[in-house]
Amino acid sequence: MMAAIRRFNTVAEPTARLTRFSLQAPKYVEVEFANGSVFKLSAEFLRINSPAVDGKIRSIGGEKVISGRRHVGIMSAEPVGNYGVRLNFDDLHKTGIYSWDYFNHLGSNKFTLMRNYIKTLKKYGLSRDPRGRK
Repeated sequence: MMAAIRRFNTVAEPTARLTRFSLQAPKYVEVEFANGSVFKLSAEFLRINSPAVDGKIRSIGGEKVISGRRHVGIMSAEPVGNYGVRLNFDDLHKTGIYSWDYFNHLGSNKFTLMRNYIKTLKKYGLSRDPRGRK
C-alpha cells in the first residue's frame, strides 16, 4: 500500500538536457548534461542496450540476450530531431534511436546494467567475445 502511495506522489524526473555529445569512434560516446553529469559509454555497452526492437537478437528462456559484442565499434552517429541520435555500429546494427533521456538513464545505471548483463551471459554460458575468440 505504501509503495503505491509513493509511486503516485513521486514527481517525474525532468528531461535530461544535453550540453555536449561527443562520438569517439569507434570506441565510445561521451555525453554531458546540464546537471553536470558526464558519462563515457562504450560501444559494446551501447550496442547491448540498444533501444531497437531488433537490437536483442537472441531469446533464451524468455530473456532477450545479445552476446559476442565486446569488440563492436560505432561507425557514425546521425542526429534525430533535437532529442537524440541514431548510432550506426560496425556489426551493421543501425535501427536504434538513443534519446538524450535514454543516454542519461544508461549513464546513471551503467554499472548495474553491465553487471546484470555479465550475469545473464554467464547464466546461459555465453561470452562477450565473438564466437571463436575468448
